[in-house]
Amino acid sequence: MSDEYAIDVRGLNKHFGDKHVVKDVGLQVRRGEIFGFLGPNGSGKTTTIRMLCGLLKPDAGSGTCLGYDIRRDSARIKRHVGYMTQKFSYWDDLTIRENLDFVARMYGMPDRLEAVDRTLKGLGLMERANQMTGALSGGWKQRLALAACKLHDPELLLLDEPTAGVDPGARRDFWEELHRLSAAGISVLVSTHYMDEAERCHKLAYIAYGSLLAQGTSQEVIAAQGLITWAIYGGNLAGLSETLQKLPGVEQTVLFGAMLHVSGRDGDLLERTLRATAAGAAFRMEKVDTNLEDVFIYKMKQSADQNGIGT
Repeated sequence: MSDEYAIDVRGLNKHFGDKHVVKDVGLQVRRGEIFGFLGPNGSGKTTTIRMLCGLLKPDAGSGTCLGYDIRRDSARIKRHVGYMTQKFSYWDDLTIRENLDFVARMYGMPDRLEAVDRTLKGLGLMERANQMTGALSGGWKQRLALAACKLHDPELLLLDEPTAGVDPGARRDFWEELHRLSAAGISVLVSTHYMDEAERCHKLAYIAYGSLLAQGTSQEVIAAQGLITWAIYGGNLAGLSETLQKLPGVEQTVLFGAMLHVSGRDGDLLERTLRATAAGAAFRMEKVDTNLEDVFIYKMKQSADQNGIGT
């Protein structure tokens, strides 16, 4: 275990009854790094995060969070970590200031009034400090949740789908704040469904059906799959997609609005198939870079096949 890692865990497993929710997951997050944690609903992201911050004890596995043992030192971990849950969990009938003051009391902060003021100013909440929380929009509730999360000056933030249901402008502002925190040395693990957010992370991991399928920088994750991708433009792309799925060299087709991405690992075979299919038809095609969404859809299908689940 190294001090360079805010999170350094391996072999994490968790069962709920007969359901194996997390299977041998290992993560390493460097200090000051923004680490994206991706996966579909029910993939085990939230359970993993709760094991990292001491809210759940793993059935098996070991490691450290901020240098503290995840099994023995859960109380210490909680004092040095800020955890933002999926569901907004603050009080609608209190003002923003009152919510933050309550959180400061729970942490037993001796300088809580000063800390609340500093946090309000730092996240642009001072002008709304006396506004009732229940009247806030999704973006402002998100900002309050982040303020409460970092009020006690944690070294690590664990953010569980913090931008779900938030408008694009608020998402952009939120990510700018995360990068400011990262630049100040705070580590961030953030789960998300958005590919544009995944691209903004220093590193990322993808989990499905409880198993970690990929981990590294976005470029490393994409390169590891060895997929060649072509974009096709034209009419009736849905019909073309269905036809192509049955042909040699085609391992995946994904519709992106007026564009169809077709991917496979045998680049020569894929190109021959596409050119033969498009010959004489009103389609335009070009070779493009494989993107993260192509890769994650591909990994998801592989995992579904391995787990005997239809997609």
